[in-house]
Amino acid sequence: NDYLVKALAFDGKVRAYAIKSTELVSKLQQSHDTWPTASAALGRAATIGAMMGAMLKGDEKLTILIKGDGPIGQIVVDANAKGEVRGYVTNPVVDLPANELGKLDVASAVGEGYLYVIKDLGLKEPYRGSVPLISGELGEDFTYYFAYSEQTPSSVAAGVLVNPDYSIRAAGGFIVQIMPGLEENDISMIEASIRNISSVTSLIDQGMSPEQILETIFAEKVEFLESMNIQFKCSCSHNRIEQMLISLGKEEIKDMIEKENGAEVVCQFCNTKYYFNKEDLLQIISTL
Repeated sequence: NDYLVKALAFDGKVRAYAIKSTELVSKLQQSHDTWPTASAALGRAATIGAMMGAMLKGDEKLTILIKGDGPIGQIVVDANAKGEVRGYVTNPVVDLPANELGKLDVASAVGEGYLYVIKDLGLKEPYRGSVPLISGELGEDFTYYFAYSEQTPSSVAAGVLVNPDYSIRAAGGFIVQIMPGLEENDISMIEASIRNISSVTSLIDQGMSPEQILETIFAEKVEFLESMNIQFKCSCSHNRIEQMLISLGKEEIKDMIEKENGAEVVCQFCNTKYYFNKEDLLQIISTL
């Protein structure tokens, strides 16, 4: 099962999260039929989104929006504090040649643009943060986001390993955050340790747990706080789609009856189809 762990190191001056997200990314791949490079881009974003969701409390939730000018278009990920994640990419059928390191070329698929994080913290206005994409590989982009939008020096890593048949072999990641008061030489030590890790996916592919990943980074001096199950879960429902149709207004719904004699609405996040026949639509109009 997919899960993440929250931990502290260096007497609480370092906060850390690590995740195994193979099943989550597999579900996303199957739901959207993504090709390898698109799978890696969406999978990395969802993996990081799950860890950012774990930083929230109660009913708080967040949306990650990656708007690049590359062939995959937008990446959208929703995550909450309960470990529920969903997401999609505008163009799932993208697979590019490997980059010079022989890896999936996520940067070219994403392109140049902006990364947005919108957090619904139950306040009147949602929190919005945005940064330009500095690499398009996403790990570095979120590292930049935490430094500039949340003023938290962080190291963010996420990876997805795709099988030749397009299925997902391994996925996971970590976020390490430095709190005020950590000594410079400790920071250098952590940085060196992270640099020495070959790749987070190779660790997960070797069967390492999220706990073992953090023990590798911190040479075993880690205090684990809690672990949390992670799953793909969409919040769409017939009722929610009906509310969306209501928001379109009478004229638009009448148009659907005339042209289509009904409506088929597909949820972007999970591809579930919702059908409304002529009678259903007339019923909705009668309430407006």
